[in-house]
Amino acid sequence: MASIINAKSLISSPIDAITFNYISDNYIENGKLSEQVQIIDCRPSSQYNGWPEKNSTIEGHFPGAYNIDNQWVKKLDDKQFEQLIVDQGLDKNKATFLYAGNDPIKPCAELSYVLKNLGFNNLAIISQPLSQSQQKLVTLSHFKQLVPAHWINALINNETPAYSPKNSYVIVEVQWGEAIQYFDSHIPGALNLDTNKIEEKPWWNRVNDKKIADILSELGICYDTTVILYGRDNIVASRVASIMMYAGVEDVRLLDGGWQAWQNAGFATESFNNCNSKRVSFVKQIPVNPAYIIDIPEVKALLAKDPNKYSLVSIRTKDEHIGQKSGYSYIKEKGDIVGCKWGHSGIDSNDISDFLNPDGTMKSEQLITAMWKGANISADQQVAFYCGTGWRASQVFFFTYVMGWKNISVFDGGWYEWSADKSNPTFNLSED
Repeated sequence: MASIINAKSLISSPIDAITFNYISDNYIENGKLSEQVQIIDCRPSSQYNGWPEKNSTIEGHFPGAYNIDNQWVKKLDDKQFEQLIVDQGLDKNKATFLYAGNDPIKPCAELSYVLKNLGFNNLAIISQPLSQSQQKLVTLSHFKQLVPAHWINALINNETPAYSPKNSYVIVEVQWGEAIQYFDSHIPGALNLDTNKIEEKPWWNRVNDKKIADILSELGICYDTTVILYGRDNIVASRVASIMMYAGVEDVRLLDGGWQAWQNAGFATESFNNCNSKRVSFVKQIPVNPAYIIDIPEVKALLAKDPNKYSLVSIRTKDEHIGQKSGYSYIKEKGDIVGCKWGHSGIDSNDISDFLNPDGTMKSEQLITAMWKGANISADQQVAFYCGTGWRASQVFFFTYVMGWKNISVFDGGWYEWSADKSNPTFNLSED
């Protein structure tokens, strides 16, 4: 990436003249941003989603704004950054306005310089504070469930960050198999959970409700305990999140960006297993929210509905979806479910990079819904997500929950269980 230009050299009269009020007066039409211009929010995605900046109560982003965190400039080379611009759907020929937080000039100037090198010639920095915008700012409906690392750090250091737990809280690191990395280093106070405790053979579906209750009890989790989950890979933590939500835990939160976000922030860690939990009763009968996880009978009932009113979404790679590969060493069958809609994933069965920013945080709602528009996947439908055995689907399920989608679920058995029964309708485009 090219060296960063001096911020002062990017400030001129035209740039200083651009304010949110000017944009509202000239480029807001019927409550929406005009297609003549585009706005980029240069702040971290957590602030874009709704988390207030330090020493501020402002939540959310200017309506219609894209999100490109200024810090991504340092993470990507020129080719990767140009691809990011393509993925975002930004137009180099449009007037482009950039803004940040309390001190917008430096982060906006850094990003502006890179954009200029990529051919964006009509750029301006909005120098007015976001707090003075005339427009109602946009937040994710449940942004509080997708927490930034600094929020957890404040919590464990006995501070009172915004949207602190109402009752007790538990932090849990999730992994598959032995907790080698956890013992070496983890978030201070975090407990540990092996997914082998919450899934079982032959299909790696969730264990029965009694076992789920026992596991939650062992972790000291009651229905009103705030549970903060993370993993070295967050698809693992998301799998547990979906099961806890199914069980009835009322406040399940996920560290946005997972363990890498904690490391990137440079916060303290601890080693070994110094963390103990006090066994409690979950109190409520599990499952409180049975619709969050469905099985084959419910899937068949879904497939019998009007396709415009439901979506059975395959969160698998393109090669898995069309039948080039199964994606798993232990799954023989290739192809996908008749009636499904392809919802994207990533490069392999352990990856959902199509839904992630360069730093591993959740992509904007704007980009996710745009990616699904052509497949007719929308919030007003009954939507069930699946993958091979439930991990990737669980993270996308959690993202849509954060986005405010209501009628959503994870198809637990996924392709593995569905394809094992030859009477279930499947297709393989690679064989056509």
